[in-house]
Amino acid sequence: MNNNKKYTDEELILQFQKGNERAYLELVNRFKDRLLNFVFGYVHSKESAEDIVQDTFLKLYTSANMYKEIAKFSTWIFTIAANLAKTELRKRNRRKIFSLSDMGFDSKEYEIPSETDVPEKNTNSKHQIDDILKAVHQLEEPFKSTLILRDIQELSYEEVSKIVDVSIGTVKSRINRGRLKLQKLLKKKKN
Repeated sequence: MNNNKKYTDEELILQFQKGNERAYLELVNRFKDRLLNFVFGYVHSKESAEDIVQDTFLKLYTSANMYKEIAKFSTWIFTIAANLAKTELRKRNRRKIFSLSDMGFDSKEYEIPSETDVPEKNTNSKHQIDDILKAVHQLEEPFKSTLILRDIQELSYEEVSKIVDVSIGTVKSRINRGRLKLQKLLKKKKN
């Protein structure tokens, strides 16, 4: 691979399919942060999100030949991550039903903030971002997924449509309705 040339994602996956390991590493570097943010939107746990992203890259490594140039590479990799995240949520729901009925009390997950986190300089904007993310997580699933993909991950309507497997019209409708629901949740928070 020529280091001076900027390869597209699709060119990199084709290079990797031919055995170029550096192309794989470049894809991992390009997508790890975006996938981590995306998956976190589903599972709300940094540790689970990291595991799912690792599984996504493992699946990429072992199934690279499954990719065909029919779709953009980003759509393909986000679809893999979304499917793995949904599987994790189904497993969690089964575990919660089992544990609630057996133990008789609510099993909640708590995130303990890291002591190494550096406080943001502008705490007001950090609080606003936190409020928006919390409100997004309160949305029902079809709205939450499409908003995360479109507004946070900044994917095109076409890519979102392929990932969530619904028409572009449905994606646009869900995004508009999701944004309205999000505004209502944020207004409620202010009052």
